[in-house]
Amino acid sequence: MSLKATRTGVVLRPDPARVLFRPFDLGNSTRVLKIIARVNSLTEDEVRQKLDEVIREFGNRHHKLNPFFLRRFDQVKSQLLTDEPLTDERKLLLGAYFTMEYSLESAALFNPSMVWHPDQTNLPAGYKRFVLSLRATGEGHISSISFRTGYIDGEGKVILQKPSRYVTSPEAIVSQQFDKATFVKKLYELRLINSISEGILAGLSDEFTLQDIEAQVKRVMSQFRHNAEYETITSGLLALARSNYEMHFDDDQSIDERCIFPHSPNETNGIEDARFVEFRDDDGEITYYATYTAYNGRVTFPQLLETKDFTHFAISTLNGAEVQNKGMALFPRKINGRYATLSRQDGENIFLMYSEDLYFWQTKELIVKPTYPWEYVQLGNCGSPIETEAGWLVLSHGVGPMRKYAIGAFLLDLNDPSKVIGRTKDPLLSPDENEREGYVPNVVYSCGGQIHGNTLIIPYAMSDYASSFATVNVDELLAELTGGQVAARQIATVF
Repeated sequence: MSLKATRTGVVLRPDPARVLFRPFDLGNSTRVLKIIARVNSLTEDEVRQKLDEVIREFGNRHHKLNPFFLRRFDQVKSQLLTDEPLTDERKLLLGAYFTMEYSLESAALFNPSMVWHPDQTNLPAGYKRFVLSLRATGEGHISSISFRTGYIDGEGKVILQKPSRYVTSPEAIVSQQFDKATFVKKLYELRLINSISEGILAGLSDEFTLQDIEAQVKRVMSQFRHNAEYETITSGLLALARSNYEMHFDDDQSIDERCIFPHSPNETNGIEDARFVEFRDDDGEITYYATYTAYNGRVTFPQLLETKDFTHFAISTLNGAEVQNKGMALFPRKINGRYATLSRQDGENIFLMYSEDLYFWQTKELIVKPTYPWEYVQLGNCGSPIETEAGWLVLSHGVGPMRKYAIGAFLLDLNDPSKVIGRTKDPLLSPDENEREGYVPNVVYSCGGQIHGNTLIIPYAMSDYASSFATVNVDELLAELTGGQVAARQIATVF
């Protein structure tokens, strides 16, 4: 009988009470003017009364709501008809009229990815703290990255911490400096290099800022107004620049209060399926990377997120001829001096890619094809490879009849991951009767698990609605993948 995962019974369901404040954009300057005029018709007493009502109703649902109201006022104050000074109360109330609550996980909380927490202090013996990232989906089916934290105890039991009811997404800061040569390479891939873009770039230094390219575009467009080709090229140039940005959370916020909400033009319809990995560089420095899929409603864009502390995040475009489709997952260290990643460019097979540059990927090698009936439709990785003494352990998902998803595994050679040592002939985990109903029926899906002691912990989504955890004995799994020749334990959670 083939090896099967054991369900833990721990379930994470979407919580509609976790709301963050977002700009309420009407997209109609006439309506904005009318709202401002109506608020400005109120007396100061009426303004104070209405503002007090707003603060009583919403103040305890958010941290730092008033500063956001003031930022929103600053963003609409250009619509004021006069320069007459306003009281702080009126500014706050005007800001409130252009603010809304967004329930980031009201529809679903799924596709989890698990890494070890950067802080492992003050824990009982045998415990290990983890960070779990999830794809949270709310109104408009917009996806963002939400977080939870918890522990794995000495017996391999999953213990989730109750999250804060507060959640915040900070203002994004577009990258301060761009390298022209790198920028041009990406424009070639996007087919945005022609005489128009070359003319714009000619006016920029080898290192330039967003403000530089915005000013240059403005100068060019002033000469070619209402020219559709110029508008297409310039919007593409600006979209590329704005897709590289940073987010900074307050140190006093717990990780589960932090949300990475879509910001760039490539992400207007969501941030999907982040695959986090704890990456150790040759000098021992640790960085947490996550490859994810940005979606703008028409096209998917693989992107990279990086952080050292889950407080400061940098988001970058990934580049190269083979940056396509979904499912890129980085290895947790370099292999023979190069970065390595698994990917799926053609929608059904798993490829291996190497690169000297983390942000550019030019070549690929096919390593795993759909072979067993439960994966005949397509294969994909379920997160980054996990290093064991026996090889790189990779969780995979397969799709079979009736678009049913299941989770299996395969093992790659440590020094040459293009060599497949073994793979599960049958799934470790398939949707049962309690898991098959949801937004997308008959799906179990993971974006990355971990090994603790001799237990493989697999966080997984249930039919694109909620998430849970399953476990597998590592020795038994490695024995199955190596035909019984190896039953080695994982590299003692190595580091």
